[in-house]
Amino acid sequence: MKVLPFTMLVPDDKSVISEHIELPYFYQYLHRHDEWQITYIERGEGTLIAGSDMHAFRPGDLFVIGAKLPHLFKSNPEYFESKSERSIAAYSVYFNSVGTLGPLFSLPEMKLANAFLGKNKHGFKVPFIHTEEILSKMVAVYEASGTDLLFAFVKLMVTLQAIGDDTIPLCSDLYSSNVSENEGMRLSKIIGYITENYNSQITLEDVANVAFMTPQAFCRYFKKHTGHTFVSFLNEVRINDACKSLISGEKTDCISGVAYKAGFNSITNFNRVFKSIIGQSPRAYIDTYNMVSRVSYMGA
Repeated sequence: MKVLPFTMLVPDDKSVISEHIELPYFYQYLHRHDEWQITYIERGEGTLIAGSDMHAFRPGDLFVIGAKLPHLFKSNPEYFESKSERSIAAYSVYFNSVGTLGPLFSLPEMKLANAFLGKNKHGFKVPFIHTEEILSKMVAVYEASGTDLLFAFVKLMVTLQAIGDDTIPLCSDLYSSNVSENEGMRLSKIIGYITENYNSQITLEDVANVAFMTPQAFCRYFKKHTGHTFVSFLNEVRINDACKSLISGEKTDCISGVAYKAGFNSITNFNRVFKSIIGQSPRAYIDTYNMVSRVSYMGA
C-alpha cells in the first residue's frame, strides 16, 4: 500500500469548506485533519474506519467526524474492479472550531454548540430521523457564498446541536487521536494491509513484517494505538464484511459462503465470533434486518 501524508492539507483562505464529489471510489488512505468533517453519503457503500472502530456505510448515511480523528471511507472491493461502472457521491462540510472560526465559536451564543462538539469529540453517526434536515442545511452551505455562507453554517450548527444525546459515537472516548505524523503513516500502512487482505489467511507475522517489527513489539504497539489486539481488529473487519454480505440480497450468499468469503476457515468459529461482536447469530441478524426492512416499507 502506497503511503501518503497522514495529515491532509486543506485551504486556509476559507473559514468553512464544502464540497460535492462524484468519483469512482472514496479517497483510499487513512488520514486526518484539524477540521471537523460532516459527510453525507449520497451514493456508495463500504466501511468507515474511524479511530479504532468500523462502521458500514451506505447511501443515506450521515457522519460527523471529529477533528484530528484518523479516518477512512473505504469503498467496497467491487468499486475498484477494472470494468466497474459503480461510483460514489457525497456532500461534505469541513470547519475548524478553534482555528479560523475560533472567534465565532467563542461567542456566548455558540456556547451550546461548543459544548455539543466537546461532548462528541470523536464524532458520531447521525440517526436517520435527523438526516434529511441536516442534509438540507449542508446543501445550503455548499450553495452559499460570502456572508450568506456563515449564516448558513450557523444554521447547520444549530440543527446539529439539536440532536442532543441522540447520537451514535464513532469510537470510544478513551481513544486518543494524538498520533504523530510518523506513527500515523505507520498505522495507515498497517490498517491498509489488514483491510486489503482480511479475506486471506494473514498472520500476526505477516502484519508485523509490514510494520517492520517483531510480533511481540507489534502486539504492544497495535494495542496501544488502536485499543485492539491484531486478532480482535481482524475479526471486526471480517465480521463487518460478513454483515454487508448477509443483507446484500444475493441469493447465492449462504451463511457458510459468507463466512469463507470473509476469511474464516471454520463455520463454527465464524458463528462464535459473529455472536460475540454483533450480539446475535448470523441467522438472527438476517431475520432482524428483514423484519426492520418490512416495517420501514409498510410505514413508507
